[in-house]
Amino acid sequence: MKKYYAKNILLSDGWATDKTLTIANGIIIAITSGQDHEAEVFQGAVIPGMINCHSHAFQRAFAGFSEQGSEGKDSFWTWRTIMYKFLAQLTPEDTEIIAQQLYIEMLKVGYTRVAEFHYLHHDIDGHSHSKNQSQAKLAIMAQAIFNAAQHSGIGLTLLPVLYQYSGFGQQTPTEGQKRFINSTTQFNQLISDCYELSQEYPNSNIGIAPHSLRAVDKEAMTIAVDHVRSLDAKAPIHIHISEQQQEVNDCLNYYTKRPVEWLINNMKIDESWCLIHATHINEKEQQGIIDHNAVVGICPTTEANLGDGIFPTTDFLALGGSFAIGSDSHISVSPIEELRWLEYTQRLIKQQRALITSTNVASVGQSLWQKSAASGAQSTNSNTGVLSIGKQADLLVIDDNKTALFANKNQYLLDSIIFASQHNTIKDVMVNGSWVVLDGRHPKEQVSADKFAQLLTKLSA
Repeated sequence: MKKYYAKNILLSDGWATDKTLTIANGIIIAITSGQDHEAEVFQGAVIPGMINCHSHAFQRAFAGFSEQGSEGKDSFWTWRTIMYKFLAQLTPEDTEIIAQQLYIEMLKVGYTRVAEFHYLHHDIDGHSHSKNQSQAKLAIMAQAIFNAAQHSGIGLTLLPVLYQYSGFGQQTPTEGQKRFINSTTQFNQLISDCYELSQEYPNSNIGIAPHSLRAVDKEAMTIAVDHVRSLDAKAPIHIHISEQQQEVNDCLNYYTKRPVEWLINNMKIDESWCLIHATHINEKEQQGIIDHNAVVGICPTTEANLGDGIFPTTDFLALGGSFAIGSDSHISVSPIEELRWLEYTQRLIKQQRALITSTNVASVGQSLWQKSAASGAQSTNSNTGVLSIGKQADLLVIDDNKTALFANKNQYLLDSIIFASQHNTIKDVMVNGSWVVLDGRHPKEQVSADKFAQLLTKLSA
């Protein structure tokens, strides 16, 4: 059991001062007023850690390789072709190196948990790693992700991806998709194997990710959902949905329904579902998501990089919707940049300011942080997202020296961090009651960076 004193701390019901936290087995078991004489002092204001609701770890190594352009003809679909060629060469060892580097970077900027939308399952030839082995190794790539999370110290929600087709109507997978493909039976075995792994690795859980309506049909999705729910009744279920206008048009042509509309009509959507992107949706679809208590996962920097479009965040929130944020392709690894883009795109559309706020919380920065952290916790079925008794001690300590030059009273602090500061203001990071970053440094950052740099040289040769 450890005690920590915070002069300023963002609790579930808002900012508080002069509080002592008692932490046991990674959980906050008491919050008392005043400074306990046994307490270690947090050297800065304390806020809850952020949850990254959507990550494709291997794409961190791909960042920077797809910005060459082709005379104005680039799109999400041309980017995807380049990405497929890049990932074709990755081994399990490569995957672990990339993921560990990424997760260390995430921790240093304030992400304390990540939902890994993991679809790189098979070997370079597209065969199962169980080939010619006496014991099934379906989860060997997944285990690389578990290892990376454990070695970095980040909390992990692993979401193995069910991917079977290249387009609506059960179109045959392309050559570039061969490492993703599983039969439904094989996929459920993979989920069982990953579930067993999650019992061995601390601070981890699993869910599933039917990739998209174009890559999975109703029967396979239903069977996969039923299977993971037999292992964990609250297992997170994430799906790419309505990311591109072409996807919406193709869905209308095949199902005569818009993607979110079809999903709500055909699947039992509930609070465990997270609809990633949901960029192109109408008001009826927004209301349907809200009525089923699902979360939308928004990835502003990736959506901007890919030219996806802009999610109608303010309209969705006005109806009572919930959102989490993700870094997706990792063209940027920063919750600050995701939240800043989230607000700024709405300002540009609405031609207004200070939009994502509420009558209870006047600060846009605080509103953004608390909403996305709480919904991120929901999207990962993790006991995180807020600092309160009974919650996991995932917290960030702000560097007072870096915020001293901006408005830094509690009610302005997160506004300054998100909208004014151009530097990382996170000093210390605690995950599940243990320090993983101190004074801005992760103990494995240099070794990890060296391995990652060497790998990039090999991959770009």
